[in-house]
Amino acid sequence: MKVLVINCGSSSVKYQFINLETEVVLADGVAERIGEDVSLFSYKTAEYKKKKFEMLIQNHEKAIALIIEHLTDKHHGVVNSLEEIDAVGHRLVHGGEFYANSVRVNEDVIRVMEECSNLAPLHNPANLKGIEAITSILPEIPQCGVFDTAFHQTMPAKAYLYALPLEMYEKQKIRRYGFHGTSHKYVSQIAADYVGKDIKDLKIITAHIGNGASITAIDGGKSVDTSMGFTPLEGLMMGTRCGDIDPAIPIFLMKEMDMTVDEVNNVLNKKSGMLGLSAISNDMREIEEDILERKVPNAIQAHDVYAYKIKKYIGAYAAAMNGVDILVFTGGVGENMPILRSLVCKDLDFMGIKLDENENDQFKGGTLDLSAPDSKVKILKIQTNEELMIAMETKRILDAEK
Repeated sequence: MKVLVINCGSSSVKYQFINLETEVVLADGVAERIGEDVSLFSYKTAEYKKKKFEMLIQNHEKAIALIIEHLTDKHHGVVNSLEEIDAVGHRLVHGGEFYANSVRVNEDVIRVMEECSNLAPLHNPANLKGIEAITSILPEIPQCGVFDTAFHQTMPAKAYLYALPLEMYEKQKIRRYGFHGTSHKYVSQIAADYVGKDIKDLKIITAHIGNGASITAIDGGKSVDTSMGFTPLEGLMMGTRCGDIDPAIPIFLMKEMDMTVDEVNNVLNKKSGMLGLSAISNDMREIEEDILERKVPNAIQAHDVYAYKIKKYIGAYAAAMNGVDILVFTGGVGENMPILRSLVCKDLDFMGIKLDENENDQFKGGTLDLSAPDSKVKILKIQTNEELMIAMETKRILDAEK
């Protein structure tokens, strides 16, 4: 089966075309700045790479039409006809409490996404545009969706309820939802396969650390707690997001600094985190250089806070699960920043977490065992692959219908 995986943002469409028989990406790229005066588009295959070039892409439908055009191009395409595209898998963000699994896209799914748009105002409408575009261009091709929130629907009430008036949950559905679910599910399954054990017998903590970051407690293959909450703002310190703070701080900012709701929202989501605390950048590659090469105090301090918050969640989730068998680092930062992994694992030997510093310094792809020989907890670096997970889930759904 060949699956086109689509990830629609408010002004972008990322895509991968995957042959699931070999798990090879036949083509991938991105359409960016959709609807702006100058848009960017890229397309690459094993034999052909077209760097981002400027053009006009008016909307998501035009972007997806462009993708299809390149996939079927007689010179650089990877299929001879549209019939070779067996299915489309969408990365969907918010399914509320309606879906705990991946879904075949239908009218009910679209209705639910529209209802949940107030919970994900930047993402759900964009996801819906992707569905609409595929429906218009490829009306006969089946579409499936994988919600970021679905994996976390196994959390018990004690983990997802906030200590607010209960009616706010019952009427407005204010609760912890969690995100990055596709990534957490994927790397936890890879981790179980790597150690050769049934995931049902394992307690796993997965740390997806990128510009957006979250950490999840997975007991027996099910998410039992996760750091992101009602929105992706809660939890770990991130590239530009503040993560956990005193909820009275926004009120203070509005009262004492006369900031509007939008201004506060902008500070918490776009001017905080590593960018705000370091006063340098949200790019961890720059922060790493400032720490290792220039010994910049702000970078060192911000990185200490960053690692400390991850460490606290690891301790909390080990307590919640009464132990941990595997600790996974994934995401752009988690996979590529040894000094972060080292600082996070430092002084966790009481929990049986001991890092092999030599292995930790290796820059290898795929799955890497970072555990010291006497570590009771297996420490793994795993390259996440949300697109492959979406393609696999798409195939699983359609196979079940046969």
